[in-house]
Amino acid sequence: MKIAIHHRKGSFSERWIAYCEKNAIDYKVVNAFDSDIIQQVKDCDAFMWHHHHGHFKDVIAAKKILFSLEQAGIKVFPDFNTGWHFDDKVAQKYLLEAIDAPLVPSYVFYDKKEAMTWAQQTSYPKVFKLKGGAGATNVKLVKNKKDAEKLINQAFGKGFSQFDRLNNLKEKCSKYKNGKESLLGVAKGVGRLVVSSDFDRQQAPERGYIYFQDFIPNEGFDIRVVVIENKAVALKRVTRKNDFRASGSGNLVFENEHIDKRYIKIAFDLSEKLKTSSLAIDLIHSKQDAIYVVEISYGFPMLNFLDCASGYWDNMLNWHQSYFNLQEWIIGSSLKDIKDRD
Repeated sequence: MKIAIHHRKGSFSERWIAYCEKNAIDYKVVNAFDSDIIQQVKDCDAFMWHHHHGHFKDVIAAKKILFSLEQAGIKVFPDFNTGWHFDDKVAQKYLLEAIDAPLVPSYVFYDKKEAMTWAQQTSYPKVFKLKGGAGATNVKLVKNKKDAEKLINQAFGKGFSQFDRLNNLKEKCSKYKNGKESLLGVAKGVGRLVVSSDFDRQQAPERGYIYFQDFIPNEGFDIRVVVIENKAVALKRVTRKNDFRASGSGNLVFENEHIDKRYIKIAFDLSEKLKTSSLAIDLIHSKQDAIYVVEISYGFPMLNFLDCASGYWDNMLNWHQSYFNLQEWIIGSSLKDIKDRD
C-alpha cells in the first residue's frame, strides 16, 4: 500500500506524514500543482490533500484533481461526497434541504427583481452570506429592508470582494484586545486596507446571486461537531462581544461529555446520510429549544480540538475517555477503506 500526500505547512499533511512514518506506511510527498500530477500518483492506492478555501490555487484545482482520481479508482481525501460542497454555502443549502436536515431557513435568488420582492415582504433581521468564506467572514446581520436592498443592489451590480479588508482589521483588533493577536498582526491588517492580498486580486467578485438565512435568536454560542467514521468530537464557540457571530471568534469552551447529545446525534445522522469521511457541522440552539444546522465543511482548524483531547462519542452516543488525533483518524479510516476494498 502506498499513499501520495500533497504537503502544505500547517495543514493536515503534517500529521499524515508523521502517521505514515510512525507506522512504516509507504508514502510519497507530491506537488498537486505539477502538470503531471495524475501520472505521479498512478502507482499509489490513495491521494490525500487538505485543500484550503483561502489559497487560490487550491480553489481552482483541488476538486478537479481529487474527483478525477476518484473516478480512476484511487482512494482520495476528501472524496466527492465529503468535499464537493466545501466552501459553498449555496450548494450546502440545496444538499441539506434535499436530505431534510434541520437547516436554518435559507433563501437564494438569482434574479434582482425576485430578490427585491422577497426583501419587501420578509421579516427581519436576516443574515447575509457569500457562498464562500470561513470564520464568519462575508457574514453580515441585515436589520431591515433598507439594508437588504443595499446588499441586493450590490450583488447584482459591482458584486462583493471575497476578502473584506475592513472586517479583517476589525477582527484583528478585537483579537488583539483579547490577547489572541499580535501587534504585528494588527499592523498587517492596516496594511491590507491599502494593499490587497494575492487571493483578493485573483478571485473574481461575487455577483449574480444573493443568499440569506433567517436569524435564529439563541444563547450566544454555536456547537461545532466533527464526525470521522464512527467517532465524534465537539466544542462550543461563544460569540464575539456585541456580535452575533461565533465562528472564528476564538472563544472556545470544551464541555466534552456534558454537551447536549442532540447535537451529536444530528451530526452522526447527517454524516451517514451524506456518506462523508469527515464532516464538520455548525449547529445552533434556538430559544425555542430547537437545534438547527448552519453550515457544513469537510475540514476544520488544526488546533481547535487540542484542548479537548480527553474523549469522544461513538455512533451509539457512548462517551469514551481517550486521547485522540483527528488527522490520524482521517488517514486511518482511509487505509481501512483501501484494505476493505481489496
